[in-house]
Amino acid sequence: MIKAVFFDIDGTLVSFQTHCIPKSAKQAISQLKSKGVKVFIATGRHWRVINNLDGLEFDGYVTLNGSCCYVGRDELIYKRLIPEEDIRHLLELQAGDEHFPCIFVRANDMFINYVNEHTDIIFKMLNFPEPPRRNIREALKEDVFQLIGFFQMYQEKRIMAQLSGCEATRWNPLFTDIVPIGGSKSIGMAKILEYFGISRDECMAFGDGGNDIPMLEYAGVGVAMGNAKEDVQAKSDFVTESVDEDGIVYALRHFGLI
Repeated sequence: MIKAVFFDIDGTLVSFQTHCIPKSAKQAISQLKSKGVKVFIATGRHWRVINNLDGLEFDGYVTLNGSCCYVGRDELIYKRLIPEEDIRHLLELQAGDEHFPCIFVRANDMFINYVNEHTDIIFKMLNFPEPPRRNIREALKEDVFQLIGFFQMYQEKRIMAQLSGCEATRWNPLFTDIVPIGGSKSIGMAKILEYFGISRDECMAFGDGGNDIPMLEYAGVGVAMGNAKEDVQAKSDFVTESVDEDGIVYALRHFGLI
């Protein structure tokens, strides 16, 4: 019996085309709640830039790909940091030949060292507010929970080799989320489920990107959106329709949850 459902945001719950949650998905979430099913968000976004849920309330939030997990909107139950040594190594890379835009995500804010055409494309695609631009050495002043590096696949192995305490969770060719090793949406899910006393076999997860794969594999039922890439679909238990074709509702009806 499914007692909890986790939703990725971008490309899963929210359309890349409209930047909105389809009406059908809103209604489906309301129906889940009315049946006593817990509903959660699992996203790579920072809490402060979750700006596209149209006022919907969830029982908890896995943010920053599992690095910060909340029950309700305010109760922080788990956090995991980027090692300070890796921040220093990143600054050394930036001072050398590997110079790229990078967002530094902290507890209460985020900033970027500079922007370029790739950041512009992604910010527009995600309807994501451009973070303030600051000197990169600001990253040494407070704890950093996640990095968002705007470098491409051919650079990834070389860059990540210098960040020994981190791993890349890429879902777009223009950038990758960088999280602490051992941090993922599945870890965040486990913390949330433990809090509520729900087993992994009693949960379902919806996702579309590479950073959703650990979540889809961990859940009792992992559902890939129809707009997900083949590698994501291959790791799921079920492939539904795309977000713009009412994929959330299609899957929930398929499994008899609504």
